[in-house]
Order: sequence, then C-alpha cells, then structure tokens
Amino acid sequence: MNGVKTVLLLGGLSALLLIAGEAWGGRDGLMMGLVLAGLMNFVGYFFSDKIALTMYRAQPVSETENPAVYRRIGPLVRNLAMQMGLPVPRLWVIPEAAPNAFATGRNPKHASVAVTAGLLELMDDRELEGVLAHELGHIRNRDILIQSVAATIGAAITMLARMAFFFGGRHDEDHRGNAFGMLFMLILAPIAALLIQMAISRTREYSADASAARFTGSPEGLIRALQKLEHYSKRIPMDASPATAHMFIIQPFSGQVLMRLFSTHPATEQRIARLRKLA
Repeated sequence: MNGVKTVLLLGGLSALLLIAGEAWGGRDGLMMGLVLAGLMNFVGYFFSDKIALTMYRAQPVSETENPAVYRRIGPLVRNLAMQMGLPVPRLWVIPEAAPNAFATGRNPKHASVAVTAGLLELMDDRELEGVLAHELGHIRNRDILIQSVAATIGAAITMLARMAFFFGGRHDEDHRGNAFGMLFMLILAPIAALLIQMAISRTREYSADASAARFTGSPEGLIRALQKLEHYSKRIPMDASPATAHMFIIQPFSGQVLMRLFSTHPATEQRIARLRKLA
C-alpha cells in the first residue's frame, strides 16, 4: 500500500510541475516542468533521506564520530534491530534542544534514525529505548519511504509557490503578466502540500507505537517518553519545516498556525490510551 502511495505522490508532483511550468512559461515552461519532474522524482526516491538529514544539520553517530552519543544509543538500536529482524540503521544526532526523533530512508537497508540532542538529555534509558523502538517500527513497517518522499514533495511545492510569487507568470500577446497563473500557484501550492501531508496515514503512528511496545516488552517506556515529549515540545519550540513535520515521533511545536494545519499525528493522549490497552 505504501508503494502505491509513493507512486501516486511522485505522479502528483509530476502533474503539479507540468501545470506550474505551463502556467509560468507556456510551451517552454511545460518542457522545463517535464525536465524538473523527472529530476525531482529521481531525487525524491534516492536522496530524500539525505535532504531531510541535511535540512536539520544532522551529524553522523558511530564509534568514531560522536562516540559519547553512540555509547548511549548504539547498543539499544543494535539490540532492537536484531529483535525486529532489521539491518542496523545509520544513526544521527541533530544539534537541537527540542526533544524529538525521526526515521528516514527508502528501505530498511538504506535507513537512518536521527535523534535530537534535547531528546538524549531528557529521556532515561527506558524511555529512550521506547522512542528508538518506535522509529525502528516505522522502518519495519516500511513507512519511511513515503514519509521521506512526502517531505521532499512538500519542500518542492513550497519552492514552486515562492518562485511563482516572486517571478510571476508568462506574458500573453498584450504583454500582460499572467497574474492568474501566479494566483493559481499561490493558492494551489499550500492546498496541494496539505493534501500530500494528509496522504500520510495517521495510523502509521499507532502501528509504530504497537511495534515499540511489542519489541521492548512493555509500553511503559514509550508512554513516559510521549508524556515528556508532549510537555517539553511546547516549552522548547523547534524550528521545523511543515513539509517534514510528519516524520517526527511527535508533531514539532513552533507556534506557527501553518505547522498545526499540516498536522499528521493523532493526539498524544489517544496514542497513550492505546498503549495502555497493550499493557
């Protein structure tokens, strides 16, 4: 199912780029949109994870790079990956005070898990294990490709809207700017981005939560982690892009109305209630 959604998202991006190109530059713009669509499909599939990690200045974690962080999370991830029958993902730390985490990649063999510095400071080992198990649950459930592709598409749509606004559309025979084309893109872009975010099913969080409870042996660690994340994410806002908000374990809180509009997470209280039923 996630594979079908990924194809639809990439197809939707292609159609949007073609429409935008035609509205912006006529036939020449249509050809440019076709080239850009092919490029974005390639980048979205093969490099969406690297784009997300670069966006948040993620630093690699290994025995030689950030060894202190590796000693904290490396053994936990190796143990969980073995239990879930997964390759050990690459590990990253984000220099960000707000507690959060996400998984990305196109498949389990090319997966990464990133945690913020704030998460490491806030969580005890049992809670950290719950968070990491949740992220590996996304990898096991193969949610990560569609999450990563959607993030790239959301960023591309935002870029198109800005370009349409600042550079305008094609000129007709009367040398008048195609104001309708500009307005169309300005209105369509946030709506299309919202629809793409809505394509990311909220049930994926429940499934990853259930996987975490199953493979850690108890939901209590993740329950405590979610309670802390809900509280501290509001106290310590995160400068996160709405295009990537769906990737995190909990919706980043930035105080922006747009971020709340793009929410793809079920309420934390509902997630905790479901976890308690698994206890």
